[in-house]
Amino acid sequence: MSTKFAFLFPGQGSQAVGMGRALADRFPSAAETFAEADEALGFPISKLIFEGPEEDLRLTENTQPAILTVSIAAWRVLAEHGIHPSLAAGHSLGEWSAHVAAGTFSFADAVRAVKARGRAMQLAVPAGQGAMAAVLALDPALVAEACLEAEAETGLTVAAANLNSPSQTVISGALAAVERASVLVKEKGARRAIMLPVSAPFHCALMQAAQEEVARVLSGLKLADPSIPVAANVTGSLITTAEAARDALIRQVTGAVRWVDCVQSLVAVGPTHFIEVGPGKVLCGLMKQIDPSQKALNVEDPASLEAALAALG
Repeated sequence: MSTKFAFLFPGQGSQAVGMGRALADRFPSAAETFAEADEALGFPISKLIFEGPEEDLRLTENTQPAILTVSIAAWRVLAEHGIHPSLAAGHSLGEWSAHVAAGTFSFADAVRAVKARGRAMQLAVPAGQGAMAAVLALDPALVAEACLEAEAETGLTVAAANLNSPSQTVISGALAAVERASVLVKEKGARRAIMLPVSAPFHCALMQAAQEEVARVLSGLKLADPSIPVAANVTGSLITTAEAARDALIRQVTGAVRWVDCVQSLVAVGPTHFIEVGPGKVLCGLMKQIDPSQKALNVEDPASLEAALAALG
């Protein structure tokens, strides 16, 4: 049986000071990726990634290009070892990394675009007015019901933002509405509702201004048809054209991340292995909840690369 790889690219929340440094020290292609990001952005983001300070790395307009850069460095190192994806998906910001891997647009264009995307998302809602919360162990349909009830009671926006696994749904919206929905989901049987340390309420209607900015940025980029199918967060289905890629990347700013559907669309094609490419193991963890029968590896540094290569024989 021939091996067939589906690459998964992480999103915001997987960042850590020092990520990617060991790859850059060991592999020239990774070091060149960081240098390329510095040049594209006109400031040394590599220094921020490797040395911090953490509070600067946590700013959305820095976090997004930082995670993209580390993910592309890891992807390029995998390519040097003959490991190429037949399919790809990325969680939120990670969808941009997936499209770089698919050749939809250049890395330099992507890193500039996600910097602008991060800044627009940061500015869309004044600090402290929005919130996100992770709801654990409750059917997503009941989470959606709680959001509708909270909206009706408060007159404010709250909606399911990330359908991460059958037992984890993240909600997003105005602070008071998220707080009310967090109470309602527990009344409906959720194990917990945990407020997340985020700077803005991503993937909900409050991001409309950011979506318009992303549409403007994308209108100025040259896109090609992806060389491999990429799962679109906003629909969960696989896309193969430049136009569909542009549309999906615009709509996902206010739309929910349908991660369960994305993974199921990849599984249906029959990959032999999933590889999380970039910082952290968040997506490997979600894979265990979505479909524990799948083989999932992660590659973020030389040690995890060696482990993955050994596992692949």
